[in-house]
Amino acid sequence: MIKIKNKKDKYFFEYPDFQNVKEIIYDSVSKYPNNTAFILKEKKNEDVEYINITFKEFLDDINNLGTGLYNLDLKNKRIAIISKNRYEWVLSFTSTLLGNMVVVPLDKGLTEIEIENSVKRTNPDAIIFDNAMEEVISKIKEKEEVNIKEYICMDDNEKYQTLSEIKNKGKKLRENGDLDFENAKIDSEKVSELCFTSGTSATSKIVKLSQRNIAFDISAMHATEDFRETDVNLAFLPFHHTFGSTGILYILSYGAATAFPDGLRYIAQNLKEYGISVFIGVPILIETMYKKIMKEIEKQGKINSVKIARKVTNIIPIIKRKVFKQIIDNLGGKLRVIISGAASLDKEVWKAFNEFGIKIIQGYGLTETAPVVAAENFKYGKKGSIGFPLKGVKVKIFDKNEQGIGELAVKGPNVMLGYYDDEEETKKVFREGWFLTGDLAYIDKEGFIFISGRKKNVIVLKNGKNVYPEELELLINKIPLVKESMVFGMPKEDDLVVSVKVQYDEEYVKSNLSKMNEKDINNVLWEKIKEINRTLPTYKYIKNMIVTKDDFIKTTTAKIKRFEEMKKIQHVTN
Repeated sequence: MIKIKNKKDKYFFEYPDFQNVKEIIYDSVSKYPNNTAFILKEKKNEDVEYINITFKEFLDDINNLGTGLYNLDLKNKRIAIISKNRYEWVLSFTSTLLGNMVVVPLDKGLTEIEIENSVKRTNPDAIIFDNAMEEVISKIKEKEEVNIKEYICMDDNEKYQTLSEIKNKGKKLRENGDLDFENAKIDSEKVSELCFTSGTSATSKIVKLSQRNIAFDISAMHATEDFRETDVNLAFLPFHHTFGSTGILYILSYGAATAFPDGLRYIAQNLKEYGISVFIGVPILIETMYKKIMKEIEKQGKINSVKIARKVTNIIPIIKRKVFKQIIDNLGGKLRVIISGAASLDKEVWKAFNEFGIKIIQGYGLTETAPVVAAENFKYGKKGSIGFPLKGVKVKIFDKNEQGIGELAVKGPNVMLGYYDDEEETKKVFREGWFLTGDLAYIDKEGFIFISGRKKNVIVLKNGKNVYPEELELLINKIPLVKESMVFGMPKEDDLVVSVKVQYDEEYVKSNLSKMNEKDINNVLWEKIKEINRTLPTYKYIKNMIVTKDDFIKTTTAKIKRFEEMKKIQHVTN
């Protein structure tokens, strides 16, 4: 990479302007043919074997599988993919795109009916799945309304043709001179991905993305972020979401390696096991990591010494990773960059990780923008901000109030082609050529963007004041006893009462408040809420609280489904 001489510029690196995913993959293979692209772990009884797949081997697999898919008459067709994060998912995804076909990532976390509805709405010609999804897929196959022609299993399976069989067939065809797939020309501007937004399959929209949308976003991120070919990434974010799928292509574009997690409870072990240096995650996961760090520091009686050390290392940043080596070692020893997206990150967590010597980069995006719109960069960041727009992306604030807060709008080559089979909804989200994000934001004097909350979540009081739930949730979630919270407006006569539903942390209760009953826990929480109220303007006061130990209803990217939660609350209170 070549550093740009203009130090005042917010973009630091030059990078090719990729038009499609095929250009990205072939560029990486030409530059890093023998670099490890994927680290796979195979368990045989008690033995564990690690298999490294190079970039050259990855491209061979793509061409073999793609040729096999063409042989099944899937050229120019739609291919759905549903499984956990694994190498075969990435292989299926990239093979579909490099063959100029249309990929339809499906959420394995949905119910059987929701998955069936997703299939009916997108009408794929083939579906690639793993053994864990076999039962659901078999039931869908029996439905007369489903027109899937090819069912392909990622694993060994006696009932279905397998990915391995198709790949081997493609290899033989290539050896006999079949280069149809490899020579496929990519139409960078056509619909190449049908991706569901968050929510159930009945309410979510289907976003039409082109390869240009995706490739532009990846190119633009290269202008600001300091990732390296020596990095190792842990693919934790679900691939069916654009944050996960574009993220894996982004890692590949650097010639860096990716490993796959064994599950949420094994993250700490996986960080160390694979020598993870970069991690892309959602705030709740990053905040949980922080809480565990601070709990251990408190246990060792080092809270004050760590506070002092953080002040010292802010003056001498070069010593951060040496001073906080124990903390970094507990996170695997090599973690240097965390990218946080999908929701707001607690400001203290952002500050702490950066002071420990682990760079946290907050970003912002939507499925409709492939997905990244803005991000902090390796040089400039500000607590609570989502940074600057990506290179080539324009942002604008519509309908500002007296505080400068309004709806964030976006314009750029990463903006979707529209919603699939829904012209009316497509028209609603565009204004004067700008895509309306539905998020409220403001931009400070230095150009940093700050998100205030979702437009549809704002609590508008009778006196005209606006209360942003996300702002209050960040404060409430800092309470050690709180696992998570949701602020909402409880209807009362002709106004709304600012209220909160709190999920308390059972582990914290067992460790610190074991003698307390439910009533005692409620009282402790309410006293903490009152303390927060005293720091706020009176119109933001939280006046009602619901306490639970149960998890919130969430999307697979860990966002609370507020509408579903409100239905539960209204059902209980009515």
